Amino acid sequence: MADSSRLYFRQLLSGLDVAEDDPVAQQMVNFVYLIGDRETGEAVAVDPAYDQQGLLDLLEADGMRLTGALATHYHADHVGGSLGGMAEITGIAELLDLVSVPIHVQDDEVEWIHRSTGVSTDELVRHRSGDTVMVGEIPITLIHTPGHTPGSQCFLVDGTKLVAGDTLFLDGCGRTDLPGSDPEQMYASLTQRLAQVPDDVVLYPGHLYSEKPSATMAETRSRNVVFRPSSLEQWMMMFAR
Repeated sequence: MADSSRLYFRQLLSGLDVAEDDPVAQQMVNFVYLIGDRETGEAVAVDPAYDQQGLLDLLEADGMRLTGALATHYHADHVGGSLGGMAEITGIAELLDLVSVPIHVQDDEVEWIHRSTGVSTDELVRHRSGDTVMVGEIPITLIHTPGHTPGSQCFLVDGTKLVAGDTLFLDGCGRTDLPGSDPEQMYASLTQRLAQVPDDVVLYPGHLYSEKPSATMAETRSRNVVFRPSSLEQWMMMFAR
C-alpha cells in the first residue's frame, strides 16, 4: 500500500461537480472518479461521461495529468453513447478526441463497449480479473463482477477504496433485467467475488442512490438488503427480475 499522502482521489457528482448545466447528468446522478499519484502527477478517470474537458481542467488545476481511463461497464451514463434513444451522452470517444490514453476494460465487456460508444476494440485495453493497473505507484486491482453486465468490474484502489460502478450501491445493487444482465452472476459477484474485499475498505458507488456518497464495506454488508438472503434461491426470489 502506498503512502496515503500520495493517493489522489476525487469523487465527482455529475450535474454538480462536473457537467453542472447538463439536465441528463443532473437526473442520472452518476459519480466520476479521478485516481492518481500526487508525486508523479499521473491520474486516471473512472467512467468519464458527460464532461471530458471539465475533467481535464480539474486535473490540470490540481497539478495532475490524465494517463488513462477505466470503465466499470458499457452503459451510456458511464462511458457514453445513446441512453435508450432518449439522449446522447459523451464519454470515452470524446475523451480520446482530446487526449490519447489507454481505456482499460474487462475482456467480456469489449464488444459491448464498442457497440455502445463506437470506440474501436483496438483502442481498448483488455483485462482479466485480478489484473492491476498502476497509476504511478498507486495500484488499482480489477475485480470482474458480472451480473449487471457481462464484463462489469470493480476497482480496489490501493487496498483502501472500492470503486464499484453499478455492481454495488450503499443501498441495493445494479439492475439484472437489462441486456447482458444475469441475476445468478450478480449474486456470485456480491457474495463471492467481493468477499475478498475487507470490511474496512470504503465503498464508492457509481450513482448517488443513497443519503451518503460512501460507506465502509462493513456498514454496507450489515445494512444493504442484497446481503440478507442466505442462499441463491432466497436471493433469486427477492431480487431476480
